[in-house]
Amino acid sequence: MSENDSDGRERILTGVPGVDDILGGGYLPESATLVRGPPGSGKSIFSLHFLAAGIDADETGLYINLGEPEDYIRDTARHFGVDIDALHFLNLSASGDQFQSEETYTLFESSEVETPSLVENIRTEIQEIEPDRVVVDPVTEFRYLAPDEHQFRSQILGLVEFLKSEGATVLLTSQAAESMPDDDLQFLVDAVINMEEDPGRRTLHVSKFRGSSIRSGQHALQITDEGMQVWSRLDPNRHEREHTPTKLSSGVPELDSLLSGGISTGTITFLSGPTGVGKTTTGLQFMKEAAGRGQHSVLYSFEEDRNTLFERAEAVNIPVTDMIDRGTLTVEVIGPEELTIDEFTHHIRSEVEDNDAEIVMIDGTNGFGQSLRGVGTDPMQHLVKIGRYLRNMGVTGLVTNEVHQITGEFRATDQGMSYLADSIVVLRHVEYKGSLRKVIGVLKMRTSDYENQLRELEITEHGLRVGESLPELRGILTGTPTWDDDEA
Repeated sequence: MSENDSDGRERILTGVPGVDDILGGGYLPESATLVRGPPGSGKSIFSLHFLAAGIDADETGLYINLGEPEDYIRDTARHFGVDIDALHFLNLSASGDQFQSEETYTLFESSEVETPSLVENIRTEIQEIEPDRVVVDPVTEFRYLAPDEHQFRSQILGLVEFLKSEGATVLLTSQAAESMPDDDLQFLVDAVINMEEDPGRRTLHVSKFRGSSIRSGQHALQITDEGMQVWSRLDPNRHEREHTPTKLSSGVPELDSLLSGGISTGTITFLSGPTGVGKTTTGLQFMKEAAGRGQHSVLYSFEEDRNTLFERAEAVNIPVTDMIDRGTLTVEVIGPEELTIDEFTHHIRSEVEDNDAEIVMIDGTNGFGQSLRGVGTDPMQHLVKIGRYLRNMGVTGLVTNEVHQITGEFRATDQGMSYLADSIVVLRHVEYKGSLRKVIGVLKMRTSDYENQLRELEITEHGLRVGESLPELRGILTGTPTWDDDEA
């Protein structure tokens, strides 16, 4: 199966979801790609997807297996739901049955006999079936059969050039290990795809691709019973569309007054404050108002389960169930270790580009950093990319950020996130005369002026209620406010 890339050049589809995007559309025709990685990293599954994609397009595929026997490879394909019934095999693996045969065993006694025999077998098979796609798995087996490194490289180069000259697009697999470096093979091919496996995470990255630009970086790779999937790393610079900024109303006039009419669309707003102060509810209030205009929002919750989130929202007159039923809201609750960061950004892209989401809310920066695999020690770099992507696409981003102090000296963020935000709305618990109250205000807005007053916030069964400004109350941000007339 082939398609054309953005420059009109023909591309050969890889058959692995997500990889064509990384390669700029797929392999170049009649090219050779080295797929390298340690045992168990998924090289054979990757190769089977490639050959199955060709079968789907009525192309002829050939699997030259020098490692695992054909029955094992076919069983592997069936396990992962990959249809290779029409695939041709050239069985050159050293199976137990072969070694029990004296005639076959002599084939492996010396490199002077074995390597020419293998090469001739391959040449005959290629000329007979004229395959469009060829996999050699693993090509490193030739190293054991060649008398020296020079002849090994010459044989592989000759094999690759022969296969390409016969019109085939070629995949070679390599068992990458410190004990057996394959740097020489990387020089002989047009592209190099590296598959790596760390505890709890698989990744793929492309270190070489002649004739085309690629998406750099480590991309998340997942193998399930349904096969292989690759999630490309988000690159905000590749995404942009026209957007005319407007104001996103909360539906609460006093809150909109704080924001000079509402949040500017296509910007990132942080809702910052301690636990229980109403950050999620405030974000949902904007989504409720957008739903009334038929706009679609998506909420990613990292710190609350679905039932708790729904019960709290419904209790304050935010009808999330009805919004979901009408298609104006999508809620995803993401548990610890459930997704990689690349899978998560793919979810965001799908909602924005396929489902026309106009508001995206990330509920819980702490949970974001702790729950997603592959975030590492610096979740900020990933939030920056997500924020840039949303801005480029004209999507409004809401991010709830929890600060640790319930009362006491105020800090907008605990992790220096303020520079990521276009706007920061602060929510705060304050104690006054034995009563615990909430206040709300705006600390920062890049896109417009805003009211520099604080207002009392109440969350009632009828929804958010924002009171008048509190100019007579001093020291709110210290957590221990006083009235002007307290000393009178």
